[in-house]
Amino acid sequence: MGYRRAMRCLPLLLIVAACATTAPQATQPNAAAQAVASDSVARRRLADLAVVAPGILREVRYSTANNFTGAPLPGYGRPVVLLRREAAEALARVQARLAAQGLGLKVWDGYRPVRATEAMVAWCERVGRTDLLDNGYIARRSRHNQGVAVDLTIVELASGREFDMGTAFDDFSDRSHTANATGEVATRRRLLVEAMEAEGFVNYVSEWWHFSFAVPDAVPFDLPLERW
Repeated sequence: MGYRRAMRCLPLLLIVAACATTAPQATQPNAAAQAVASDSVARRRLADLAVVAPGILREVRYSTANNFTGAPLPGYGRPVVLLRREAAEALARVQARLAAQGLGLKVWDGYRPVRATEAMVAWCERVGRTDLLDNGYIARRSRHNQGVAVDLTIVELASGREFDMGTAFDDFSDRSHTANATGEVATRRRLLVEAMEAEGFVNYVSEWWHFSFAVPDAVPFDLPLERW
């Protein structure tokens, strides 16, 4: 190839080389984000809420038929609430904060095996409720899978009575949006959000009951609760 012809082709060659170099790197982060950590890693990083914060009430809805799918979800063969240890310890501090006011927490869900999330998605597709996926109520991959999200409410500490928060758990409507409330319901939701935020949790604005906690190296797990 002559010198002038080579110089004319050089820009094209540089573009091709750049694409070949950067394309694999562009897809790598997404692939890594979808990787499921081993059960041994899950056992090291997750903690049983009943051990870390025994005063918190637990009602594991997805281990029963009392949930939006009408049946227990795969991976929920045991009614235990697991969370990343950092999140469980932070939730214990929230419980202590509320206990000073005669209040406490009741948890409906914490760590969720990937297979359970996949079953939720399959249910939505099977019954024609893909709107729940489109509107963000059901995620194809959830922070619950990482053990850093928790679904909960406020209770009266002495009796365990749940407070009226305006909607039931997993009410997939605009009424569940945290800010979409007035009067005493708005006051209770704000109390819950402020208590959780004080210990580092962040509320999901479309679900007053859903909070997440940032931890380093958060990865999804698929360890069934019955094998904990």
